[in-house]
Amino acid sequence: MRRATLTRTPSLAPLAALLVTASLVLAGCGGGDDPGDDKTPASQDVEGADEVAANWPLTGLPVTGDDEVEQDHPVLVTKMDNTYASAPQVGLGSADLVVEELVEGGLTRLAAFYYSQIPELVGPVRSMRASDIGIVSPVDGTMVTSGAAGQTIARIKKAGIQFFQEGAKGFERDSSRRAPYNLFAHLTEVAAEAKVDAARPDDYLPWGAEEDFPKGQPAKSIAAVFGGGHTTNWTYDGKGYVNENSYAADDDQFPADTVLVLRVTVGDAGYLDPAGNPVPETKLEGKGEAMIFHGGRLVRGTWKKTGLDSAISLSTKAGELKVPAGHTWIELVPAANGDVTFAKK
Repeated sequence: MRRATLTRTPSLAPLAALLVTASLVLAGCGGGDDPGDDKTPASQDVEGADEVAANWPLTGLPVTGDDEVEQDHPVLVTKMDNTYASAPQVGLGSADLVVEELVEGGLTRLAAFYYSQIPELVGPVRSMRASDIGIVSPVDGTMVTSGAAGQTIARIKKAGIQFFQEGAKGFERDSSRRAPYNLFAHLTEVAAEAKVDAARPDDYLPWGAEEDFPKGQPAKSIAAVFGGGHTTNWTYDGKGYVNENSYAADDDQFPADTVLVLRVTVGDAGYLDPAGNPVPETKLEGKGEAMIFHGGRLVRGTWKKTGLDSAISLSTKAGELKVPAGHTWIELVPAANGDVTFAKK
């Protein structure tokens, strides 16, 4: 699986020394602003002439203050229930990015990504699916889950994905809720146990600047239909997108700046759930239709992903398409029997 690597250029060391000397001479001759006042540098220098992009990989937002883009934990992806029984969801408002995926019975489940900040408590935590391989692999995400069917665990392990499930440190049941909607994870404890490479994760999406986003067409309300079993409704309020049928508390809503819809192929995972329902598997690779809702308008394009562990790329007929930096909610809507509708007002 791909990991972001630090760029090393030892052969250029003599040239770098000359450039540093020249810059010192120029600095002594001229004025200007003190670079120490800049709290959002374009990059961070590290030992050995390495350079790390100083934006968060899951939002594209700049790293500010004393924060470091290389955290001492991996990207943690919590599988969260998304039915009325999960209310109130906990920790959703602290996520960097959220992916909504189809599960059995026409319902959906959330994959909530955490990296720039780790909340104390998240949940209700539910089981993972084979669909998650293509969702978490691009950033080597570590999964936080209640468990999974044997077939799924075998495939998750084969894909090299680290996961923590019920029974591991940090998991507990809330006696005030009914099972299976009462499992929660103390994410800070899970993070302390997780293995991490000393490298910044890759960008999850191709991030860009607000001013470079195409004008598109007006689109103030959105309905993402997952094959008739569930519909997620969004409304643009002038600042961001409000999930009208969220199960999170009002003060714990995901702050969506962008809603990215990817029309995806959904197949059969090859087994039934305990209730006898076929388990679907979203195929997050290949290509398909993309719809980017941002700033109250819609830009249409195409998404492409060359492999399960590859990053998502976006394009229009005019060329590469980038997502404005911010918090993004991704809807993996089935291409065959799902639907996406929107209105100008």
